[in-house]
Amino acid sequence: MSQSKFETAIRLIDEAHAQDPNTIRSEGKEIPYELVYSNKMSDYLDKCNANASETLRLAIRAQHLRRWEVPRSSYAMNKTGYHLWRTYLKKRQAELAAQICLDSGYSSEDAGRVAALVRKENLKQDAETQTLEDVACLVFLDDQFEEFEKEHDEAKILNILRKTWGKMSDKGHDLALKMSMSDRARELILKALDEK
Repeated sequence: MSQSKFETAIRLIDEAHAQDPNTIRSEGKEIPYELVYSNKMSDYLDKCNANASETLRLAIRAQHLRRWEVPRSSYAMNKTGYHLWRTYLKKRQAELAAQICLDSGYSSEDAGRVAALVRKENLKQDAETQTLEDVACLVFLDDQFEEFEKEHDEAKILNILRKTWGKMSDKGHDLALKMSMSDRARELILKALDEK
């Protein structure tokens, strides 16, 4: 049985994620980190919008496409370097995702839409871009926040939480507050919101 273009694109994205040399232990086995991350992105998308378009589903799945190939350390370890790194990654990941879409049989228009979503164009004005941002923030809070919290002082954590919260929609806020998290994580989020 032949695969649909959507199934083909998801398979190609997942095959790329499966090449991530960084692994984590999940469900009793070592799994490439970006494969776990992309599946969490898709799971949170279903919570935010179970009827999401194919282009949004593909952009969500391709959010960190081959990110490990451009380590954070390849840019200056300061705020400017961080922003340059993130800008380059968004552009690169968008190009890679668009090519996978084209290779899977999507039109140039659909591939361009996936790329625009991956680049997070028109955040706050485009409902799908906002959903993608909500999902990325929810995955950060669920998957990365507790480790991040161990590495930084409270003032920096509160600042990051305020910035994260500011990028999210009301629906994203509601989902974040309903998430299962440690008492410490919840305390920090509430403190960040209280001081906002």
